[in-house]
Amino acid sequence: MKSAGRRSRSRVKRLTQSFFQRPAEDVARALIGKILVRRVHGKLFRARLIETEAYLGPGDLASHASKGRTPRTEVLFGPPGRAYVYLIYGLHEMLNVVAGAAGQGQGVLIRAADPLDNWKADLAGPGRLTRALQITRLQNGLAVTGAHLHFLDNPDDRPAVQSTKRIGIDYALHWKDAPLRFVDADRKDVPATMRQPRCDSQGRRAH
Repeated sequence: MKSAGRRSRSRVKRLTQSFFQRPAEDVARALIGKILVRRVHGKLFRARLIETEAYLGPGDLASHASKGRTPRTEVLFGPPGRAYVYLIYGLHEMLNVVAGAAGQGQGVLIRAADPLDNWKADLAGPGRLTRALQITRLQNGLAVTGAHLHFLDNPDDRPAVQSTKRIGIDYALHWKDAPLRFVDADRKDVPATMRQPRCDSQGRRAH
């Protein structure tokens, strides 16, 4: 059993930039079950992703990119595999990962995760997740493939992924019905978290 465990751990690999260099919808789905790793002041925190949302660029009326290229969204329009972090309500940092090709303005919002390694934390929501992982706007533009922030792929973890509508984007016309929210279908408590008030990518509170 111990040797099998060592073999399993040895197969866990860090995701490279090429993983993110494809449509945001594909990245958001593929990130379910991946491990988010954050190193802060010599401490290592790990969490398994269970909820993400895709934002598809300027044509997606729920996305920041729909407002065009601005100083705020410059990172979002940059190369893939970078963190796009912004503040809402003056309180909550939101972690997104740039996807697609540079200039497309695509991104994936990291919504929720399960803490690993006996770490006790509430990661059920994007604001809670960033607070626990000490992710702020100081990490805006940071590569998500480096020592301080990266993702791991465990090939033995193959979750059943369910897609559904995004929350709190009724203003986005037909985009409000796009099935661009992804959750681990094996997590029976995830649907409950999806019904809680959340904040969308524009900082509006979900209803």
